[in-house]
Amino acid sequence: MKITFLGTGTSQGVPVIACECQTCTSDDPRDKRLRTSLMLQTADVTLVFDAGPDFRQQMLREHVSRLDAIILTHEHKDHIAGMDDVRAFNYKSQDAIDIYAEENVQEAVKREFKYVFENKYPGIPKMRLNPITQFGFDIKGLKIIPIRVRHKELDIYGFRIGVFAYITDADYIPESSIEKLIGVKYLVINALRKQKHSSHFSLSEAIDNIRKISPKRSFITHISHQMGRYIEVSPELPPEVMLAYDGLTFNIDE
Repeated sequence: MKITFLGTGTSQGVPVIACECQTCTSDDPRDKRLRTSLMLQTADVTLVFDAGPDFRQQMLREHVSRLDAIILTHEHKDHIAGMDDVRAFNYKSQDAIDIYAEENVQEAVKREFKYVFENKYPGIPKMRLNPITQFGFDIKGLKIIPIRVRHKELDIYGFRIGVFAYITDADYIPESSIEKLIGVKYLVINALRKQKHSSHFSLSEAIDNIRKISPKRSFITHISHQMGRYIEVSPELPPEVMLAYDGLTFNIDE
């Protein structure tokens, strides 16, 4: 199983428009962050978690020629705004793209992309909505287990696939979900910045959760320019934790 970080930035991305801070003006490519998204590939399936405004650019950069499904963590615009561009995959496969989302997220997709579900014009993207339940679901033999987390007042999903888990945009993980994460060897978890935030983990809060789950290796994503530069923050982290960056890949052999 191969993991690729398509984007590791917040809703504004990094650099932020009109910002002249040290992070936004950094020459280090690891400080250039598209909106958060992640790709998982096996020999049989290619999945993307969330498709934000940079989806097209991310697909082109990684030379993605096949996409089996998109799994949505929640309905915020920085996680769904790029879904119109699935039409390229529609043309190639001559089929709709499977979109997995819980009911309230499906309703948001139907509102945002009303033309997809009401208009019969041949050039529109084709999406096939599939439900997510607490009991999990299967994509071409790959078992996906939803992990409930909180994003301010919004309940959203992280996901576990075997020994890998992906959590973004969370500010709280209930103990019942921590229990579902025990045994994970590779964890991706969000941390917006070092200072506390109202709807996302701070860096120290993310590390506290990493210690509870105790994976072999952890990656921080959904990073804002306020976190600081990659080269400055990285030495401060525990040895088993690293800041993810756009284009970073790693393989998982269970």
